[in-house]
This record gives sequence, C-alpha cells and structure tokens, in this order.
Amino acid sequence: MELKKQFSDKALEDFKLIDQAVNEGDEQAYAMLMDRYKRPVYHMVLKMVRNVDDAEDLTIEAFAKSFKNLHKFKKDFTFSTWLFRIATNNAIDFIRKKRLNTMSIDTSFTDDNGEAVGFDVEDQNLNPQEVAIKSQKIELIQMFVTKLPAKYQRLVKLRYFDELSYDEIATELDAPLGTVKAQLHRARELMYDLVKNKKEHI
Repeated sequence: MELKKQFSDKALEDFKLIDQAVNEGDEQAYAMLMDRYKRPVYHMVLKMVRNVDDAEDLTIEAFAKSFKNLHKFKKDFTFSTWLFRIATNNAIDFIRKKRLNTMSIDTSFTDDNGEAVGFDVEDQNLNPQEVAIKSQKIELIQMFVTKLPAKYQRLVKLRYFDELSYDEIATELDAPLGTVKAQLHRARELMYDLVKNKKEHI
C-alpha cells in the first residue's frame, strides 16, 4: 500500500521485475530492466564523457555493477535513481582518471521520474579507493570476457584491462582501425547479452 502511494506505476513495475530477477532468477526480468534504461543511461553518460565508445563501455559497466548488486537494492527510492547514480559515479571516476575536458560534475541530472540524481564526489587524490575502483571494474569484465568468442577476448582485454585507445589497439594488433572498432562494437553487444543473462553467466 505504502509503495503505491509513494511511487509511479513504472517504478512499481521495476520493483516487480527486480523481485522476479533476484528471487526467481528470471533472466527476462533482467533483460526488461536493461531494455528500459539502456538508452537513457547511455545518453546521460555520453553527455558527461562526450565520446560514443567510452559511453558504451561505461553503460555496460553500470548495468554489470547494478545487476551484480541488485540483491542489495532497497525500495526506498526508484530503481532508475539508483541505476543513474551508479552510472554517474562510474562516469565521474572515469573522467577523473582520464582528466577529460568535459562538462562540470556540478551539472545536475534527473532520472525518468524527474528526481534529481546526486553525485557522490570523493577526494580527487589518488588513493586506495582508486585502486579498488579499477579492481572492481576488471572483476566485472572478467565475468564476461571468458564467455566471449576467442577472437574478441584479446580485444576486450586490451580495451578494458590495459585501457588502450582504439588507435593503440589497432597498432598493437597491426589491424585496421575500422576493423578494431567494428569488432569491439560487436564484442560490446555480446557483453550486453551476457549482462542480461546474468543468472547463467555470473
């Protein structure tokens, strides 16, 4: 009863999908949550990092992190608010690391219910937290990389683990830049599928 008064119909539908995903291991529920929010998360992150490829990478990481921790989600606020906060904080960590010339992190965002999404900004100095963030990122991607076809595994390792640019990967593999971009795009699509099918792969 309380939830119906406090949240929108869409938020209540999200709660139902989360219950199905967590309690029943319903892969379709994970897929529906991703289908609902993949595009808005991607566009929000793209505004922050201003690079299509980086935005795709960060979107995958945001869903991987949120689905891994979905059992910890509390219905004190909407799923979209929680997911957007994970995505924004992930993007901020990326911006700091790359020292990108991007938008101010003081810029505010709202989720699809119009609720403000906060940024949990930490100390910018390098510290054990930075190391932990990178370790967590690698751990998340490692859950998927061994499931990919062999021809994509090295590409993904160079991009996510070694954090090479597309140009650097092309040089490393002595391959055309267009080929590298196309294969990494395909690898990302496969990783999205793995994230959606969380129960089977994680």
